[in-house]
Amino acid sequence: MNFDLDQEHRDLAAAAAEFLATAEAPQAARAALDGDAAIRPGRAELVKSGFAAITIPESAGGGGGSVLHLAVVAEQAGRVLAGPSLTGFARAAVLLDGDPDRLAGLADGSLAVAVADDTGPVLDAIGADTFLALRSGALTCGPGQVTAREPIDATRALGDVTLGDNPPLVRDAAALWQRAERVGRTILAAEGLGTAARLLEIGVEYAKERQAFGRPIGSYQAIKHMLVDVYVAVEQLRSLVWWAAWAADHSPAELPLAAAAAKAAAATTLEQAAETVIQVHGGIGFTWEHDAHLYWRRAKVDRFLLGDDIAAFDEVARLAMEQAS
Repeated sequence: MNFDLDQEHRDLAAAAAEFLATAEAPQAARAALDGDAAIRPGRAELVKSGFAAITIPESAGGGGGSVLHLAVVAEQAGRVLAGPSLTGFARAAVLLDGDPDRLAGLADGSLAVAVADDTGPVLDAIGADTFLALRSGALTCGPGQVTAREPIDATRALGDVTLGDNPPLVRDAAALWQRAERVGRTILAAEGLGTAARLLEIGVEYAKERQAFGRPIGSYQAIKHMLVDVYVAVEQLRSLVWWAAWAADHSPAELPLAAAAAKAAAATTLEQAAETVIQVHGGIGFTWEHDAHLYWRRAKVDRFLLGDDIAAFDEVARLAMEQAS
């Protein structure tokens, strides 16, 4: 099966890249980490662009597009360390399906939604005013009190959320919540794909320019092998991300395995890419002044969002064995 993108998706990627260029990353990520500026492009601008509402039905003011369309945009967002994450928008669109008023609020920005999981800080909690959560099997929706976390990666706007006695929207929502989580994993993996691909480009560019003993360092086998290993991992992740996005749109039975595989591979590939780029840059790669640590921070945070890579690999193994039996 061909999981490559067609011209429509490539055009969408180009449009997203042009819009996200205004994020001025990684300078904006550094400014947010220093506390001197908000994350870019920011929730309002992302909503205004229409990219955040791609998977919201047209009847509610969204784009009426597919998860694959959103994943294409998410890849470009990952390249520039943009925030907020499209993961929250993707999950909220699934959870609010059948609720046209709240979907419309999500699409026009009047409802700033974050999805609160049971464990760990909440992605993009800072700046959100409405929280979706699963409580005793029911989907709840309402306000919450946010306590900001000391940021490792400020672009993720992590916060601890204390929810009140919010009313249930859906009584038996376990299956709905699980699907939303898998769609969210897919979009998070797409962002990781973009970040890892950009890291590879940075490493290759530097390896061509930096001279050691009269030769570009990229001519030495040790550097070549590290970068090639990252290239292979990135291309494998690319296939998994497009598979998971396609499954979310067309093959619900394949989504559990595809989303878990994409999540696991994204966590390990992004970390490998970030650490490789630091090594390729040598001493300057470890400095605060160099941008490599901004990508490393994204890798360390994303590894634990929506479950860590170990849990995802365990899920892949369990689902694969169930299918084989």
